[in-house]
Amino acid sequence: MKKVILILTSAIALVLASTAAAALVPGVYVQNAADAGCVSSTYSGGALHLAKTCPTPTVVSAYGDITGLTGQTFTSASFTLANAAQCQGGSPRFNIFTTTGTFFLGCNNVTPTTNGDGTLTYTFDAASIAAAVLPFPTGTITDAAVLLDVQGFADVSAITVNGTLEVPAPVVSGTPTSKSDCKHGGWKSFTNPSFKNPSFKNQGQCVSYVAHHTQHGKSHTHTK
Repeated sequence: MKKVILILTSAIALVLASTAAAALVPGVYVQNAADAGCVSSTYSGGALHLAKTCPTPTVVSAYGDITGLTGQTFTSASFTLANAAQCQGGSPRFNIFTTTGTFFLGCNNVTPTTNGDGTLTYTFDAASIAAAVLPFPTGTITDAAVLLDVQGFADVSAITVNGTLEVPAPVVSGTPTSKSDCKHGGWKSFTNPSFKNPSFKNQGQCVSYVAHHTQHGKSHTHTK
């Protein structure tokens, strides 16, 4: 009986750890600096607000990077839009990157469910993806994002991947104290009084910071 309890406790701990690692990180991609002012990605009121005011051909996009999924097998995903007009062609959509390729799951690929408040939920699972005659994501996930790259706006809420609701991770004040703090997108959550958020440009920089500032048991302010 004790062995069963231990196994169940370990399984629950793994599930909670996996859920805690998942997080939504708003961001933008801009090819030319001159176009930086026409794209934005913010999170408030339980929704990811994506906007692109410049013409669609302009190479910019607004997105929410979804961390904590690395190594998982894709089973399903969904998001809700404020209204039908916010679905424009293939945007917003999920970009699912796996060990076997990149899979695009756009709002125009599936028939949404209309909710009582007028919002619409777009679900991507085995049935809806097959009905859309799209390839189902195979392999294991290496990265994932929900993004908008056409001119327009989208208020994206209730974003889920593999049954987990994706929201921004709580902001952590201070600096990481172990290399594990930097993994699964954790490096994006740290702030530093002398820095703009995020403090680190990537996971490697975060790990290097920890290695350098803990090897002698000292704590220093991180600089770019």
